[in-house]
Amino acid sequence: MSTLQSLNLLLEQAEAERDTALAALQRAREAADGAQAQADGLLTYRGDYQKRWSQQFSQSGAIELVHCYRSFNERLDHAIEHQQRVVSQALGACERARDELQQRELRVASVKKLIERRVDEERRMAERREQKMTDESAQRSAWQRGGTAAMFDMAGTW
Repeated sequence: MSTLQSLNLLLEQAEAERDTALAALQRAREAADGAQAQADGLLTYRGDYQKRWSQQFSQSGAIELVHCYRSFNERLDHAIEHQQRVVSQALGACERARDELQQRELRVASVKKLIERRVDEERRMAERREQKMTDESAQRSAWQRGGTAAMFDMAGTW
């Protein structure tokens, strides 16, 4: 297997790893978006809940209802805090996936550059071989012409 074939296999592998990293980043973004949507929904729900109950308490409110309201509001606050941690973790996963993708893209670019250098090097070597063959052929022709001319000169002087 030639060096260029090996490098092409390496490129295919690097591109596959890059594609896998891209898919992981897309999944991480979707997870982060979903987590953020849930957090936003909880915040909206809490705002609506507080408005509804503040109107209820402005009219009248038994102490038992106030305790239930506060208890549920505390649980809602805990759920929001938890969801915000989930969002934070999901954003961290996105950042790590983005970093991984950048590393994979850099690897693909490096392998492509290496292949480009090898192809250029092989082209230059082929040009040198061709030039050498042309030079040798010209040299042989000149020698043959020079040898024939010398023979004519010798024949003419005889």
